Amino acid sequence: MKNAFAIVTLSALLSACATQPPAQADAAPAPAATPAPESAATDNSDKQADTTAADATLPNNALTGDILYRITKAELEFKQGEWQGPFVTMMSLAQQTRDPRLAKRAADMALVAKQGSEAVAAIRLWRTLAPDSDEAAQYFLGFAIVGNDLTEVEPIFAKRLAQAQGPARVVAMFQMQQLLLRAQDKAAAFALQERVLAPYDNLVESHLILAQGAFALNDAARARAEADKAAAIEPSSELAAMTQAQVSGDIDVALKVLNNFLDKYPKAREARAAFARVLIDAKQPESARQQFLVLLKDQPDNLATLYALGVMGMQNNDLAGAETYFTRFVGVLEQQPDDERDPSKVLMILAQLAEQRGDADIAIKWLDKVDRSDEKLYFAARLKWAVLTARQGKLEEARKELAQLTANGADEQAQIFQTDAQVLRDAGDTTTAFMVLQNAIKRYPDNPDLLYDFALGAEKVGQVELMETALRQVMIAAPDNQHAYNALGYSLAERNERLPEAYALVEQALKMAPGDPFIMDSMGWVQFRMGNLDEAENYLRRAYAVRSDPEIAVHLGEVLFAKGNVEGARKLWQEAHGKDPKNDALKSTLARLNQSLKTDQAN
Repeated sequence: MKNAFAIVTLSALLSACATQPPAQADAAPAPAATPAPESAATDNSDKQADTTAADATLPNNALTGDILYRITKAELEFKQGEWQGPFVTMMSLAQQTRDPRLAKRAADMALVAKQGSEAVAAIRLWRTLAPDSDEAAQYFLGFAIVGNDLTEVEPIFAKRLAQAQGPARVVAMFQMQQLLLRAQDKAAAFALQERVLAPYDNLVESHLILAQGAFALNDAARARAEADKAAAIEPSSELAAMTQAQVSGDIDVALKVLNNFLDKYPKAREARAAFARVLIDAKQPESARQQFLVLLKDQPDNLATLYALGVMGMQNNDLAGAETYFTRFVGVLEQQPDDERDPSKVLMILAQLAEQRGDADIAIKWLDKVDRSDEKLYFAARLKWAVLTARQGKLEEARKELAQLTANGADEQAQIFQTDAQVLRDAGDTTTAFMVLQNAIKRYPDNPDLLYDFALGAEKVGQVELMETALRQVMIAAPDNQHAYNALGYSLAERNERLPEAYALVEQALKMAPGDPFIMDSMGWVQFRMGNLDEAENYLRRAYAVRSDPEIAVHLGEVLFAKGNVEGARKLWQEAHGKDPKNDALKSTLARLNQSLKTDQAN
């Protein structure tokens, strides 16, 4: 009974002390299990059997006072940051007791300390003491491959494949493939796979692995030959068809391969998803969308398909469709708590879409769902939350949120100041907004983004010269900042001053960002000031097509009004009023042109 108690206590002690080694150390990465394709699902029973077998061969050592003292002392020293003494102690005890768990602990210590040679020594001892341990072999394979010592790993791989049966053999094949991706000598790794896989020439997976290996070595002919062999062995294999497409080297051939495969096997989801992705690469977005719709019809709650359709909606400017798909994505994900996908990016997109169509309440609802799983996105979400909340008339609540928001570094603190000034400016308090930016610029004088906002704030309080000085500072500090050129050019055009210079500044900004709707708006306004009404309308219509912003609508409306199209102008001003009834540009334009809207009269 004494020995039994001692063995159990030793096992418990080692389990309590053991730490999981990092997935990758600087000296040499520890191996990590690699998931195989769906057709090669793993079974935990193999691992449990390995553990059981190892326990059965453990030495029958009594936990003496001396062993307990040395283990405890080593662990305490290791926790205090030492590694050499504890490592030597564990190695010595492992050799003395022939207990593989102590050798494994020594290996773990070396891995945490990023000592590659010591880790290899401990792993070699571990394998000697537990020759049948799959875990020890896995550790050794990782180090040997990174160290480019492939001669020692080949017999291990060969033995693994020979001993495995059925799906387990396929798992072992793909694990070998993934481990060998770390080898420095890719050609030698491929040759090793050829030799080890030779006895299994009848398996489709052997040829898939060789096809991918040859493709990585730029041996296109060999890659195609192996992919064709895989497809011949199992014509219904989606992996084989996708590999044929991948290694074809020609996008048209890839499309033909996948299209023909889907004609025969229309239920092949992975192949259809691959077909859709290739269609996107081939610049056939509508055909790709149709393929994703087929996938969605079969599985309406598939997250990957919903996300893909949402992204395509954004790219095709189908914002309503994108919002529908992304909303479903979030809803489905909420019903799958075990799914590890982070919805933060989708929530931010949904908030943006809701804001664009003027629904601040829905935008805020989405922002409130963004959690701290991604700190940067969470920070951005709270800034946007404050802006939208302030626009709803809750200025103090918005500023309180900003005051309580924790910044990670100077850049984020500057963003808080910028947002605070923005909510004040939106509320009409331009003086306090400028004071906030003045104080901020004293703390962060070299921040180009803060300088830019400070310049805009200076203009709002009538300090035009200060604005121009600050914008030119931005151009020097960040010469690729198109917004500085655009802002100064627009300001000159708005004041109807130095119009050739305004044109040159906005033209430079447009070269940097030709698709920016706000810079196109500025160019349209410059053209209007210069009397080029047709050019002005052209730029402003293009800008409004990209971004239906109220201020762009106001500018385009004034151009149409100047051209005699009063009805078209009023329609645009009504749209702008619907999105932002308090828009200053709209109010000043209507007053200057002595116009009023029906909604104004109703109010």
